[in-house]
Order: sequence, then structure tokens, then C-alpha cells
Amino acid sequence: MARRGQQRSLARRQRFHTAKNLVMALAGEVGELVAEFQWLTPEQAATVMDDPEAGARVRAEIGDVMIYLTRLADVLGIDLTEAAVAKLAEVSVRYPAGEVRGSAAKR
Repeated sequence: MARRGQQRSLARRQRFHTAKNLVMALAGEVGELVAEFQWLTPEQAATVMDDPEAGARVRAEIGDVMIYLTRLADVLGIDLTEAAVAKLAEVSVRYPAGEVRGSAAKR
């Protein structure tokens, strides 16, 4: 009985957790995270976790972002670690540290 309930729950989740819906939810959660930093000075943003209430809100929003990003990657068949490592390798080739240090120019 419990197993059948789990299967129904999974089927419902899969129906609503499409790539499009997950991207939209992810964008919303990132917006909520941005809102926590919107009016902070750079100094306040650097120490936001020192404030118990603000820190709890930031932690919760980062958790939400992580959940939606992880689910989206799962739906799309993307290994998050492989994607991050590949991106870092690409960036290091496009922007060699010795050549671009101190410059914000795009390549």
C-alpha cells in the first residue's frame, strides 16, 4: 500500500516537474535570494550570515535554489559536477589568469 502511494506521488511529481516548470521555479527562487541582498551594501552582504535572522533566510533560499537546480539537472540528465568542471575548464582557456588579471573585458 505504501509503495503504491509512493509511486503515485512520484508520477504526480514527474508530471509537474518538467524542465520548463523547474526552470521557472528556479528563477523565482533565485529572485527571492536576490531580494535578500538587494539593498545591502557590499560590506553588509559579506557578513549577512552573522545576522541570525537574515542568515536563516539566505540559507533557506539557497536551499530552495539547490533543490530546484538539482531536480532540473536530474530531469535533463546532467551531472552537476561534470557540468561545473567542464565550465571551469572552458573559462580557464577563455580567460587565462596571466592575461586577464585585473580586466573585466569579455572574450
